[in-house]
Amino acid sequence: MYAVLETGSKQYRVSAGDTLEIERLEVEAGQPVTFDRVLLVSQDDKVTVGSPTVTSASVVADVVEHKRGEKKVTFKMRRRKGYHKTIGHRQELTVVKIKEIKL
Repeated sequence: MYAVLETGSKQYRVSAGDTLEIERLEVEAGQPVTFDRVLLVSQDDKVTVGSPTVTSASVVADVVEHKRGEKKVTFKMRRRKGYHKTIGHRQELTVVKIKEIKL
């Protein structure tokens, strides 16, 4: 059984027991979180596709930790002008472990 959920404007295919890194959630570590935007649920060769979401489905997960992602470096430059600038960015992430998919 698996589901496709949407959080942080991204879609993830998850099943029970999976661990994934998503964009930062305002939930403390160790607390449960419920994802209601479930786009698709597959169970025993039966696929339920929402329009846009499956109304009765939700995904329950535990927040494991909060962390920061790897640094992405951006370099800006204008040729022959002596202008160059280096910018770094680290995305705030939340690690969640999927407990169950409810229908």
